[in-house]
This record gives sequence, C-alpha cells and structure tokens, in this order.
Amino acid sequence: MDRRRRRPATQLAAALSLLIAGTAGAALAALGDPPIRAMLWVARDAPTARALGSAPTECLKLPADPALALKIEVGRAAFRTPVLLGGQAARAHITCETCHREGRDNPDFLFPGVSGAAGTADVTNSLFSTHRGNGVDDPKPIPDLSAPKAKLKIDQDPATQKLEPFLHGLITEEFDGPEPTPAVMAGVAAYVRALEPAACPAKARQPLGVALLMSDTRRAMKAAQAEREAGDPATAVTMVASARSRLGLIDERFAGPGLAADRARLHQADARLARIQVALRDGRTDAGAQIAAWLTASRPLEAALATGEPASLFNPARLAAAAKRRLPG
Repeated sequence: MDRRRRRPATQLAAALSLLIAGTAGAALAALGDPPIRAMLWVARDAPTARALGSAPTECLKLPADPALALKIEVGRAAFRTPVLLGGQAARAHITCETCHREGRDNPDFLFPGVSGAAGTADVTNSLFSTHRGNGVDDPKPIPDLSAPKAKLKIDQDPATQKLEPFLHGLITEEFDGPEPTPAVMAGVAAYVRALEPAACPAKARQPLGVALLMSDTRRAMKAAQAEREAGDPATAVTMVASARSRLGLIDERFAGPGLAADRARLHQADARLARIQVALRDGRTDAGAQIAAWLTASRPLEAALATGEPASLFNPARLAAAAKRRLPG
C-alpha cells in the first residue's frame, strides 16, 4: 500500500494563485519594498545572506576548443531562462538555475506544494507537468550537478547516450516545456557534463549583485551572436531570452525609491533586447549589429547600476529588512 501523502489541492491552488497570477508580488509591493520573486520559494528560516544575497560559485571551466565552449555557453544561458521550461514553471519565472543555483543544489528551495523539506522538489508534480504528474507528494533532494559524476542519477558518459533523453524528458514532460532547438538541447547536455568538482573555485560562494548578473547577460548575448552567425536564429532568440531574464533579476531589486533612473535604463536595455529578438525572428541582416551595439552599451549600463546598487535590494541591510516583511506562509 502506498502510504506517501497526497498533496492538498488547496495548497496547489494557493501556489498557482500566488506565483502565476502574481498576487504575492503585488502584496509584497504593498508592504513598502519591491518584491523579490525568489522569496516565494525560499524557506523562511533560511539565512537571507545565503538564500538571497549570495550564490554558490560555479564549478565550470570552459574548454580550449571554441566549438565545445560555445556549446557549453549556449547550454549555460538556456539553463538560466524560464523559456526553456515553459508551462507553469515559466509563468512562475522558474528556471533550471532556480533549483540548481550556479549548477549546484539549492538547500533553501521550498516551493509551496512542490517541496517537502527545504532543498527538495517533487518533479512529478501536476502543478508543473501534465505529462508526468502522478498525484503523489514525493519530493526528493535536489542534486548538486557539480558533484562527482558517479554520485549522480544519470550516466553522463557521451558514449551511453543517456543524458540527452533524460534532459529532453525533463524539459518537455516534467515541466511541459516547448521542444528545444537541437543546439539548445545539445548545449544543456554539454553544460551539465562540464560541471565537475575539479573546476570548483576556492571560494564556495560569491556576492549576488549587478556584476554577476550582468556578466551572465553578456555571456548569453555573445552566445546569441555566435548562434546567429552560425545560421540558427531560433537558438539565438532563446539566448536573448536568457539575457532578458537576468536583467529582470536586477530590475526587481531596483524598484525602491530614488532608483527611477536606473529602472529606466534597465527598461530601455530590455526593450532593445526585445527588438533584437524580433530582428532575429524576422531574419533581418541588422540583427548582428544590434547585438554588438547592445553589448557595447552594456558596460556603461553596468557602471550606472553599480552606482545605484547600495540603494537597491542588493544591499545586504536593505535585503534583510525586506526579507523580514515578506508574506507569511
């Protein structure tokens, strides 16, 4: 007899109303501080500095082979955009990196109706999957993808051809995501394979701030440029989506008083990215020049944002204050 507990329907409904309809974000805003969406899936007793103010360091070393390095960069960017997962996860702005922060695990992840203890997730939850939802609450610990390969569930040896089908099923069935382009699919597999303990930096954690997120944004845009030049505009569009997602993480922390000019800069930068996506979809010849111009403009943008960073929710003291005023539950 299966004694695993059934997940309460009301809990799932609450999760949907909070995360999909965005009412939690509106309520947080009403409390006087800008919302940080990640607060909705961070355990209440998690240390704020760890869960929201910093990130693990990435255990990734790019290879000397330019083709393989590009493949990994494509996967890295796709790993960081909700567009990859699609479905309800995308509506909640959840990415692969939400659970596997910088390719690691996430001991602070606690999603209503999906997690059991902090650091666990039920990947057969009907909230995210119409294909694999089994109606049973069976959350499992989130694995560290940078752990020794022998400890991971799926054999990553390219010769066995097991990783790609597993990841494809996770994207399209466990999360109801759209069919990824071949380059994105190969890239995600290459990125996961490239994560390894030997590449872990000496410092286990790094500050989560403008510099880290802007670096991610530029890397995604460089991958977009490379894929455009390779004749794959669809993959390039996904790369730009990743860049927009990382800009969004900056924007939500710049919603405080006195930061209107910075928000305007961010919105203008995002609007330019949106136009680049249109140019790529339309096959316009000026898409490459637009990407190059955006990359050039990203440096002064980052400098301006760095000036405003102390007044934003990247500031540890302001972040701690906002975390205390988060919604109950």
